[in-house]
Amino acid sequence: MEAYRETFDDGPGGWYGYADLPGQIKHALEWEPGRLTSRSPWWIDYNHAPPGVGYFHMLFCLHTRGPLEDAIMDAGGHNRYISGGFPACMSDARVTVRSRGELYAQGAKVSMLVQGMVDGICSGWVLTADTFDIGEDWGEQTITLDPDPDRWTALGSRYNRTDTYGVKPLDKVLKLDVVNIMLLLFPIDVVPMGPIEGDMHRLRPGREYPVWRHKLPEGYVTLDEVRMEFP
Repeated sequence: MEAYRETFDDGPGGWYGYADLPGQIKHALEWEPGRLTSRSPWWIDYNHAPPGVGYFHMLFCLHTRGPLEDAIMDAGGHNRYISGGFPACMSDARVTVRSRGELYAQGAKVSMLVQGMVDGICSGWVLTADTFDIGEDWGEQTITLDPDPDRWTALGSRYNRTDTYGVKPLDKVLKLDVVNIMLLLFPIDVVPMGPIEGDMHRLRPGREYPVWRHKLPEGYVTLDEVRMEFP
């Protein structure tokens, strides 16, 4: 099978982001021919708050199978991964990203997330052993989706989302049915602005209590190519 290659010459190709903007969480990224940019402020994903792994920002997201909801199609446009018939099995796939940007990352790393459906549960794993460096000059980096769980971190679920999210074996996630991939900033430090009533991890940051934005990553990341080679 021919390797997946997205150069963003003719739109975002199905890639979209999550922004912290009024009424605009799933949103279209900044596109110009040959480039796609994700820019802060980014939404805080709280679906995996402790006892899950914690919080992160979702910079670039791509569904690898359908059907897709209208909001995702509106944000990402025509999904060339799905229309090209590329596989849901990603075990040992090689992922290459060409990028540049400026980040005040606050200790977070640009990491790849893979999510798959196993026994009706969406199980997400972040490849924390190999991350992407973002510099002001263009650079190309390649990672391998090695099914060794010691190289990954499982997302788990916040207290009230266990019917949707959970931890399933990584080898099953990678081999059976990957439903989406993402580039994340992970982990991020969520700090309440002032006193709050109750457990911060049971409340939703940015919605049910304000946070200190200066503790969160800021900046932008631009991609001009993403490739995936399947064994």
